[in-house]
Amino acid sequence: MSELVSYERHDTVSTLIMDDGGMNLLSVAMLEMLSAALDRAQADGTVVLLAGREGVFSAGFDLAAFKRAKDEQFRMLRAGARITERLLAFPAPVVVACGGHAIAMGAFLLLSADIRVGVLKGLFKISVNEVAIGLTVPRFATEVYRQRLTPAHFNRAVITAASYDPQTAQEAGFLDVLVPQIDLLGTARSAAAELAKLDRKSHIATKLRAREGALGALRTAIEVDVQDWQDWVG
Repeated sequence: MSELVSYERHDTVSTLIMDDGGMNLLSVAMLEMLSAALDRAQADGTVVLLAGREGVFSAGFDLAAFKRAKDEQFRMLRAGARITERLLAFPAPVVVACGGHAIAMGAFLLLSADIRVGVLKGLFKISVNEVAIGLTVPRFATEVYRQRLTPAHFNRAVITAASYDPQTAQEAGFLDVLVPQIDLLGTARSAAAELAKLDRKSHIATKLRAREGALGALRTAIEVDVQDWQDWVG
């Protein structure tokens, strides 16, 4: 695949690992490679296991892009929105192994998976930090958070940029299961293998039915966001 996103298939599970050697910034290149990896998993008909580097899942969008051409910023934001929608509606189960920090767009990806496995202990931060760094949370991201976080934590996370450790992140709805770091990938792979036993047609039909309202709101939000971004680039 590439050095940014590796792809490994083992039986019914395809493992996608993001690794840029740093904070796994979701640049245009990273998002395009992740999309290509999802294309491959969809063609293979496998369950997806998405992971990052040890210590960091993803620190979000590449903020350096905001200092470059507006066209690059637009492509990055649009790609992030589209991949979030794709994961929520992916035609196979999706598991995330979150081995550390998940910030902003990194947290959007986390919340777009079916099962989220995190690390039990560590000085890791999971947060929606936009308002802390002078940005407005995109509409599409707001809808992702709304459909996965508890009501109280939705408001706290989105509006106040609250930072969560693994335990409080689980309480808020960012994570489903916490395990020691050494067991992270093994537990996530076992979860993915179990999900592969589901009847695939029933899984996707039920997923789309259960998320019908959330996906509708998300797609509307993306349309408005994209138009805003186009006007801004314009």
